[in-house]
Amino acid sequence: MKWGDNARDFDTALAVWPHYRPLFDNWLMQELVEQGDKAPIWRDRRVPTENGRVRGDIYSDREAALSAAASLNQTLHDALAAREMDAARKRSLQLKVAKNLQSKERLRDEEELMLAEARRRHANDPRPDPSAIVLPAESVPFRQELSEQLSDMPYLRVVIVTVRETNRSWHRSILYLSHDNKWSKPYIAGERSAAKAMRARIANGFGYSADDHWGKTKAKIRQILLPRANQLLQLASVQRMLAEALANGHKVLVSNGIVFWYEEDGGIGWQIKQTTSTKESEGSTLWKEGTIRSINHGRLVILPYIKESGEQVRGHTRNGPNDGRAKPRHPDHYVDIPFAQLDGDLMIGLFGELPYE
Repeated sequence: MKWGDNARDFDTALAVWPHYRPLFDNWLMQELVEQGDKAPIWRDRRVPTENGRVRGDIYSDREAALSAAASLNQTLHDALAAREMDAARKRSLQLKVAKNLQSKERLRDEEELMLAEARRRHANDPRPDPSAIVLPAESVPFRQELSEQLSDMPYLRVVIVTVRETNRSWHRSILYLSHDNKWSKPYIAGERSAAKAMRARIANGFGYSADDHWGKTKAKIRQILLPRANQLLQLASVQRMLAEALANGHKVLVSNGIVFWYEEDGGIGWQIKQTTSTKESEGSTLWKEGTIRSINHGRLVILPYIKESGEQVRGHTRNGPNDGRAKPRHPDHYVDIPFAQLDGDLMIGLFGELPYE
């Protein structure tokens, strides 16, 4: 097919995001495409080749994919800002772009944090001797690759391996660990099984199966991470960071679903809370200049968000469904608190700094 033969080649892209494909071990750029009066949609990005044909926008290296996405997103952002169109519709489009990119970033940061903690929890586990790994004859060629993965993540019960047929021909297969610690024969991977093998790198690290509902599994892991996050308050480096934040007037710092919250009332000081959402805020754009009004001592923080209509909704605190009613503050102690976003990589680094239990 030649570039321009398909109407989609002339659609307007609003943003891009690199999507890892474990079945192919590469990154395929996705693009957020304008759909007139309908909501923009994500789809696989195609680009013209040198001879005028069409190919997927594919990257074999993660850093190259991220760099290309950052550069192109800035170009697309500037193009939308400069477009002559109805101001309200332009603002609506900009909000939708921000919401979609923010959703992708949150998902990536959260899963990278979970993976870092999964690895840390098993850092002192014994690594298997490659020769002691029990394999059927069909899986023996993967002994070295399997050993390398188990050396990094000894808790894995599902792994994805590469089957080399010729120098240019290869495919991916899945190996499963049975309850008697024997690995299976290789099963040719499809997109679903390859995705489950990647999820196993997180789920297995917390004792869960990659076959379980992914959203429910991650909800359980978030609860596991909270006590871990509380340990951050003991780190001297974190104490310095929080002292500097407080000196700059910041009393709420947010990263990867975890909130550092300064509580003046009662002399409590810094504590850890958890971010969450409401049905209305789910998927909405974070309002980074917004404030959080706290009228109780709830453990959950709803961050300020902007509806697609442009309405700005102030954040608040509350308890979870099974926590009971949050202890109310006296009206004299209601507070409106601005918040600051921390780099997602910072939280991952802080988790890695903690001493092993």
